[in-house]
Amino acid sequence: MKKIIVTLLLVLGSLSVEAQELTWHKDMKKAIEISKKENKPLFLFFTGSDWCGWCIRLQKEVFKTPEFIDWAKKNVVLVELDFPRKSTQSDAEKQQNMELQQVFAVRGYPTVHFVKAGELNGKTNFEQLGNTGYVAGGPTAWLNVANPIIQKFTPYAKTSKKKKTAKK
Repeated sequence: MKKIIVTLLLVLGSLSVEAQELTWHKDMKKAIEISKKENKPLFLFFTGSDWCGWCIRLQKEVFKTPEFIDWAKKNVVLVELDFPRKSTQSDAEKQQNMELQQVFAVRGYPTVHFVKAGELNGKTNFEQLGNTGYVAGGPTAWLNVANPIIQKFTPYAKTSKKKKTAKK
């Protein structure tokens, strides 16, 4: 009987952990589409996931907490722009991340930029809302910095598609 209860608790515990998972996008174009569809700002997380101590600490102390997970699901579209030393990435992902690192003039890790995507002359353009990095004090302290930044986000303009009327 004890084995059944322990097994049941493990299964239920893994389900609740699964429900708490966040989706970190790696493809910027797809993330932009989702941002526009859900009318949320982009959360660009520049990280060195397998070597940067402060990045790992930020993930552990903030990004993997229930408080942050709930906040992120409601407020932003997460994009991880990683610069690993041991993990492999596709050439396209490396290229995208390096270009965005230059666009946002990222000089150190971790860096988080909050942006709104737009278009200018047929090219993607980003409206900067603000940025931050590691903030000591856990999720509450970190969110106290992030919340005023995302409040600068203005909703995307709704696009209306005119219906074609049939000529008789």
